[in-house]
Amino acid sequence: MSVFRNLSRISQYSYSSKPHTLNTTVTNRFHAPLSTFLSHFATATATNTDTNYLAPHVGLGPTKAHEKARVVVLGTGWAGSRLMKGLDPNIYDIVCVSPRNHMVFTPLLASTCVGTLEFRSVAEPIARIQPAISSEPGSYFFLANCTSIDTDHHVVHCETVTEGEETLDPWKFTISYDKLVIALGAQPTTFGIHGVYEHAIFLREVYHAQEIRRKLLLNLMLSDVPGIGKEEKQRLLHCVVVGGGPTGVEFSGELSDFIMRDVRQRYTHVKDYIHVTLIEANEILSSFDDRLRRYATKQLTKSGVRLVRGIVKDVQEKKIILNDGTEVPYGLLVWSTGVGPSPIVRSLHLPKSPGGRIGIDEWLRVPSVQDVFAIGDCSGFVESTGRPVLPALAQVAERQGKYLAALLNKIGRANGSRANSIKDMDFGDPFVYKHLGSMATIGSYKALVDLRQSKEAKGLSLAGFLSWFVWRSAYLTRVVSWRNRFYVAINWATTFVFGRDISRI
Repeated sequence: MSVFRNLSRISQYSYSSKPHTLNTTVTNRFHAPLSTFLSHFATATATNTDTNYLAPHVGLGPTKAHEKARVVVLGTGWAGSRLMKGLDPNIYDIVCVSPRNHMVFTPLLASTCVGTLEFRSVAEPIARIQPAISSEPGSYFFLANCTSIDTDHHVVHCETVTEGEETLDPWKFTISYDKLVIALGAQPTTFGIHGVYEHAIFLREVYHAQEIRRKLLLNLMLSDVPGIGKEEKQRLLHCVVVGGGPTGVEFSGELSDFIMRDVRQRYTHVKDYIHVTLIEANEILSSFDDRLRRYATKQLTKSGVRLVRGIVKDVQEKKIILNDGTEVPYGLLVWSTGVGPSPIVRSLHLPKSPGGRIGIDEWLRVPSVQDVFAIGDCSGFVESTGRPVLPALAQVAERQGKYLAALLNKIGRANGSRANSIKDMDFGDPFVYKHLGSMATIGSYKALVDLRQSKEAKGLSLAGFLSWFVWRSAYLTRVVSWRNRFYVAINWATTFVFGRDISRI
C-alpha cells in the first residue's frame, strides 16, 4: 500500500493538474524509466496541501496528441478476449478492466468439476491472448469492476476487486477512453426464486467448478462416516441439476460418467446411494433436433440420470420444492437455467434491446452515444434494426469480437481512433451472424452434433461415438493457445488410462 501512496504523491507534485492512475500492474512496470511510467498517470486536482493527503479519485487521464488512442475493454469473456486478440497494438493502447485476469473456455468447464480436466486447462491468461497488455507502456490490465460510465466525458468509473478481510479496501479510479467496448457478459437467471443464490452453485466460472468439485467430494467422504443414517446418505449423495440446456446436460453426463467409472470403484461403500437428477421445465436441449433430444433422453436415463419435468418454486438449505409440492432433498445443487442482464448492465443509462441488454446497431455501436460499442451476452440489436436479439452463445460473442477488432483497426488506420472523430465515417459491411451448429456431450463417450442453422432449417445432425469424437476434436482446436491444447490432450489421455483424480484439494 505504501508503494501506491508514494507513487501517487510523486505524481501529484509533478502532474498536479492531471488525473493519476492506481493500477494492479504497477509492480510489474519498474523496469521502465520512472518518468515514462508516470507520464501515463495523474491525480485529480488536490484541494489540500497536506503531504498525507491523497485524492479519493485517481485514474488514467485523456490521451495526449503524441500518444496512441486508447481502447478500454470491459470484460474478459469470449467477446472481450477475442476483441483484444485482434486489436492492433500499433494503433491503440489497450486497457482492460475485469474482475478476472483470464478467459474461461466454458464448453469444457463441466469436465473440470469431476477431474476429467484440470482447472488451468480451461483458463487462458489475458496477457497471453494480447501480450501488449503486459508489455506496452500505455496498455494495462486492471483487476476491477466497472461501476458506471460517463459517456458525455468519455470516462469509465471503476473499483478494484478484493477478497477476504486481510486485503486492501476497494480502490476507486477512473479511465478516460477514446473508444469503449462493453463486453460485460451476463449473469445466471434465477427467475426471482427464493434461496437460489444462498444454496445453489452456478457453473460459469472456474471458481464455480472448484466449489462444485469440493462439495461433491466432501459429500462422498462424509457419507462414509460411521453413524450417518441411510436417509442422510441418500440426501448427501443426491446431485440435483436444474436446467436442461447444454450446460446442464453436459454436467449431468460428466457426473454420471464419474459415478459409473470412478465412484463405484473407489467409494464402494456408498456406490448404491449416489445418483443424479436433472430438472427441466420443458424439453431438455430445446434448441436441438427432435431426434437428438430423444437420443439424449434415452442415453442419460440409461446412464442413471433421473429426468424430472417440473418448475422449482423454492430452494431451501437441504431440499428444493417444485410447483406441484414435491420436495427433492439434495446434497449438491447446480443451477443452470440460462442467463440475463447483470445489475451493472441494467444500471447503465444506455439504449436497451428487448430483454434488457445494451442496444446496438448493425455495426455493434451503441446508438445515441459516441465511441461506445457493446458485444457478447450483454448486447442485443435494438428494435429499429429489424434484427432479432442473438442467443447468448460463445460463438456469437467470439464472432462479434473478431468483427469489431477488424472494424476498430480499420477506423484507426483511417485516422478515426480519437474520441469524437468517426461521425461521418463509412464503416463498411455490417455484422452478420451465421450459426455454425451446436454440440453437447452426454457422457459414456457419446455426444450430439446439430449442424442446422436454426431450429426450423434442415441440416446434418449426428449422435453417438462419432459425434463424441467430433465434439472433442472441434473443441480441442478451438482452445485458445497451444499451451492449453497440450494440457487438455494430456488430461484426456491421463483420465482415459488412469481414471479421474479424486483428491479434494
